[in-house]
Amino acid sequence: MTKPESASRRGSDEESGPQRLQKIIAAAGVASRRKAEELIAAGRVQINGQTVTELGTKADPAHDHIRVDGKLLHGPEQPRYLALNKPKGYVTTASDPEGRPTVMDLIRGGPRLFPVGRLDYASEGLLLMTNDGALANALTRAAAHVEKTYLVKVSGHPSESALDQIRHGVMIDRATQIRPPRPASRQPAATQHASRESVPPPRPRTRVMTAPACIRLLRDADNPWYEMILTEGRNREIRKMFEEIGHHVEKIRRVGYGPLVLDVEPGRHRPLTPEEVAQLHRAAQGKVRPRPETAATRSNPPRRNADRDNRSTRGNNNTTSSRIRPDARPARNSSVRPDVRSPRNIRKGRDGRTARPTRAASRRRPK
Repeated sequence: MTKPESASRRGSDEESGPQRLQKIIAAAGVASRRKAEELIAAGRVQINGQTVTELGTKADPAHDHIRVDGKLLHGPEQPRYLALNKPKGYVTTASDPEGRPTVMDLIRGGPRLFPVGRLDYASEGLLLMTNDGALANALTRAAAHVEKTYLVKVSGHPSESALDQIRHGVMIDRATQIRPPRPASRQPAATQHASRESVPPPRPRTRVMTAPACIRLLRDADNPWYEMILTEGRNREIRKMFEEIGHHVEKIRRVGYGPLVLDVEPGRHRPLTPEEVAQLHRAAQGKVRPRPETAATRSNPPRRNADRDNRSTRGNNNTTSSRIRPDARPARNSSVRPDVRSPRNIRKGRDGRTARPTRAASRRRPK
C-alpha cells in the first residue's frame, strides 16, 4: 500500500503496479468510482487488514489483499458489452431519486453495467451497456466524433431552409429544459414590485452552437419522420434543435451508435460480438468517420431478404420489431431502402428496381 502521490507522477504507474483504490474497486464491479470513494471515506475498505479512509491511496491488486465490507476482491471482472433497446418511460441512470424505472431494471443479474451516453425519459432505442470504463470514456469524448443515428418524428413540415439551419448548426440553450414557461402573474402592481425585489434575478441564459448534422426525409406524412446523424450528445439536443426552427418533436428513436445497429425488441438486449467490440474500439479512436451518401455507398450489395423486409413493412405499422417497421433504419450496407418515400421522389432504373431519389427531387417538399 502506498500513500497518495503528486499529480506529476500520476499516470505513469496506473496501468501496471499500484493503482488508485477507487479504480480497483470499480474494476472489480463492486461500485462506481464515486461510490467507491464514499466507501473508502466511510471506513469500509481494508488493505492487508488495515482500514483506509484517505482518498487517493494506492494499492497493487496483484499483491495486496483488498476487502470491502469484509469481502475479499478477486481482481477485475471480465468486460461485458450489451446492446439494449431502451423503451420509452425509462431513465438512463443506475438509480433515480424520483423512483422512476431505470435501464438497470432491464438487465437484472450478471456483473454491474452502466450505460454509455444517455437517452432521455421520453426517447427510445439503442443504448450501449458495458463495464468497460476506458471504452465508455473514449466513445463519449467529443474528439471521437462517433456517429449517433436517430429517427425523429416532427410535428408539421419544416421548410428546407429551416432544415439547412440544422445541417449547418443552430444556437440552442445549454439548460436542461427546452423552453421554460413563464407563469403569468395576476397580482397587483404594488405586490408584483415587492416580490421582484425579494426574488433574485434569473441566471443569464447561455447558448451554444450545435455541430453540423446530417438530416434527410425518411417518410412523408402530416407528421413526417426524419433520419438524423449527430456526432455529439448534448442534453435534449434534437428536441432543442427543432424547437429553434419552430417545430415540436413527437418521437425520438436511436437506431445506430457507431458501428452498431438496433436489431432487438424493445426492452430486450443482446451481447455484442467480438467483431462489434473491435469496431467500437476503432470508432473510439476516430478511425471510423461518417460516410457520405455517394455513388460508392449505393454500389454496396443489397442486404439478404431486403425485398421480403420491404414487403413486410407495407400495412404492418404496428409491429414491435425494429427490423420490419417502416420507420426503422435500414442496414448500413443495404442499397434497397424501405418503401417509405413519397412516390413523386422515386425514379426507376433500367432494371426496374427502385433507385435513390435524384438530388433535385429530394430537395422538393412533397405536397
